[in-house]
Amino acid sequence: MLSRLRTSPWLRAALLVTGLGFCAYGLMAEWPQAHAALGRLHWYSVAAAALAAAAGAGCMMLAWRELLADLGSRLPLPAATRVIFVAQLARYVPGAVWTFAAQVELGRDHQVPGRRGATAVIVGLAVALGVGLLTAAATLPLSAASAARQYWWALAIAPVILLCLCPPVLGRMLDRALALAGRKPLERTPSWSGMAKAVGWTALGWLLWGLQAWVVIRDMTGGGTKVLLLALGGYALAWSAGVLAVPFPSGIGPRELALVAALAPVMPRGAALVVALTSRVVMTASDLAWAGVGLTIARPPARAATQPGTRSARAGRGRHRKITPGRTTLPGQDSGAGQAAGQAAQAAGQAGRTGQPGPVSPVR
Repeated sequence: MLSRLRTSPWLRAALLVTGLGFCAYGLMAEWPQAHAALGRLHWYSVAAAALAAAAGAGCMMLAWRELLADLGSRLPLPAATRVIFVAQLARYVPGAVWTFAAQVELGRDHQVPGRRGATAVIVGLAVALGVGLLTAAATLPLSAASAARQYWWALAIAPVILLCLCPPVLGRMLDRALALAGRKPLERTPSWSGMAKAVGWTALGWLLWGLQAWVVIRDMTGGGTKVLLLALGGYALAWSAGVLAVPFPSGIGPRELALVAALAPVMPRGAALVVALTSRVVMTASDLAWAGVGLTIARPPARAATQPGTRSARAGRGRHRKITPGRTTLPGQDSGAGQAAGQAAQAAGQAGRTGQPGPVSPVR
């Protein structure tokens, strides 16, 4: 299937259209409740939440770009935007493999080797998940102890993920995984500096995504610092729970349930559901907007091909011209001149032995 995705533009287009269709279906299915939620919110809060969501997604893209550069392939910003955000549309298609496959194949369009692109996808997801769970573990006990107790299993994964992201450990794990898959090891493994840059961009992305939720919560509750910590930890936990719930496209369902549980200390369940649905609509709109930007500002580089009749082909034919009798050639003018002179000398020697006149060179 991956090979067909690599070679068939029709299959790529079908995957893109399918992703857009599921994305639109998600919006339509949630629109009645989301519309009611928007009626209770101020427009400037929704606009600020949309800007924060888009900015957070941009930071997550920059984190993935730094990881890919650390592995040996630095993409220009337009190309990175196209690869990461067009591939993100596949999250709305049931089945976790589609996003992975789309991102790897779009990276191939920009000369990113498949092995390197797949590694960047996996490590980038692990960084986002580890930093998100660490954010939730640091903030939820201070603001929503009940949510921390309910989702303790997710928070317990954070130290394990962070340990595995240490470059020496991560490098050995990647080499071992590639060896088991029958592949060669990576030319370069993640470094401390590259991982630090990726973690920094990811942490900034989580801060902006938390602000996206906080703007909506504050508009409904008027809360202060405690609500900010709750928004940061609650949304990070909800996003991580959605990622771990693999069968659900884009985490639809588990993400909203986790966010409602995290917001229980500051608002009733109905209001928390309004916040969760509004956040879903805002994040989906951000995915669509970024995908449109990626399709607009970047195109895959054209592949160079030598056609018959080009300059290089004509030059190749010129090196094999035949020497015609009676044609005078200058030294260096044709590579067959020395061979023709040797043949003439051999004919003259044979004529001397037989008493026959040899060939007469024309004189100009």
